[in-house]
Amino acid sequence: MSEYSIHGGVPLNGTIRVSGNKNAALPCIAAALLTDEQVVLRNIPDIEDVRVMLDVFKALGGEVESLEPNEYRLHLADIKSSEIPGEQAKRIRASILFAGPLLARTGKAILPPPGGDVIGRRRLDTHFLVLTELGAKVKVGDAFVFSAKNLVGADIFLDEASVTGTENAIMAAVLAKGKTILTNAASEPHVQDLCRMLVLMGAQIEGIGSNILTITGVMKLSGCEFEIGADFMEVGSFIGLAAVTGGDLHIEGARPEDLRPAKIAFGKLGIVWAHEGTVIHVPKNQPMEVNHDFGGMIPKIDDAPWPGFPPDLISIVIVVATQIKGTVLIHEKMYESRMFFVDKLIAMGARIVLCDPHRAVISGPAKLHGSELISPDVRAGMAMIIAAMCAEGKSVIRNVYQVERGYEHLVDRLSALGARIVRTDS
Repeated sequence: MSEYSIHGGVPLNGTIRVSGNKNAALPCIAAALLTDEQVVLRNIPDIEDVRVMLDVFKALGGEVESLEPNEYRLHLADIKSSEIPGEQAKRIRASILFAGPLLARTGKAILPPPGGDVIGRRRLDTHFLVLTELGAKVKVGDAFVFSAKNLVGADIFLDEASVTGTENAIMAAVLAKGKTILTNAASEPHVQDLCRMLVLMGAQIEGIGSNILTITGVMKLSGCEFEIGADFMEVGSFIGLAAVTGGDLHIEGARPEDLRPAKIAFGKLGIVWAHEGTVIHVPKNQPMEVNHDFGGMIPKIDDAPWPGFPPDLISIVIVVATQIKGTVLIHEKMYESRMFFVDKLIAMGARIVLCDPHRAVISGPAKLHGSELISPDVRAGMAMIIAAMCAEGKSVIRNVYQVERGYEHLVDRLSALGARIVRTDS
């Protein structure tokens, strides 16, 4: 098991380039199954989740060629198997994204229960709903078995705005017969990236960026070349890092339009930034004080489906709030176990009242001290790194495999900004 040793109290200064969006790369890799022609994907982050998805692609009979750093050519002329290997499936939740493409291309998909972060109950019902509405039959046992002689377009109202459920529906519908209307569809930037890639391949999709998608099925999709957009979760993490360490940071390659919900939430904590083109500048000497709601009321930061504040940044703002003068309520609505890492922050000196699994009241600023921590998931792991960076003394973070599933070459990139961080294998 690998671990990070971090000595805190050092401002992070300089320039860092944002990686490609993990949550766009994974469905785009799965979408390459929808054609027997070559697909070239650029700006793919070099992270563990991507490597697992590429392994699944190869296990199904696909060819994967690395062209340049962060650039791959994918080709699956003939699908050799419609079954996702169990070892890969349990390592990554995104393995379920192969269900839609396999159904569309072969009429069958066999998927062991997917793994991924343990942040509470993560329903798969929406996947079953949309695929059965398109004509698939689902058998649930030791594995999920999807089968369909023909997929047919349908008017579907999603029971929740599930990102991966929406993505599976889109990938199945683009080759289905007739028209599909998806209402209450997820519309996050990574869902938009998947749609744009499919349009380049010849798919007919209207309403991209909204929660109503109209998809007219086509007989065949072609290959394409597509560049994944910037990871706005990573940008939000770096903004938090710069603010709590008192650094001056330039973040290159960002898409500022994807950060508008985050800018409102961080603004409640007195954290500001500016952008010029694709460069975001987080200046030092931030206000670092809670901006009260009208009437002097305690502000609330809560997450919601896009275009609300992203749930994956809740862990980050919790840590940032410990360093802000004032009191704020954080309300995590979507995953009942995401906040359970805050007991580690309390042990480091944070002043947090965990009201229930979904709400925490945070008062700051609190002086944090180094501690020994274990990363439970990708975002909580990054939050622990941020806490360690602004704490006094040394912290050790174990199980960093979880962090590296979502953040590319993190130690090297943070070290270049002045961070005192070392990765060791224990």
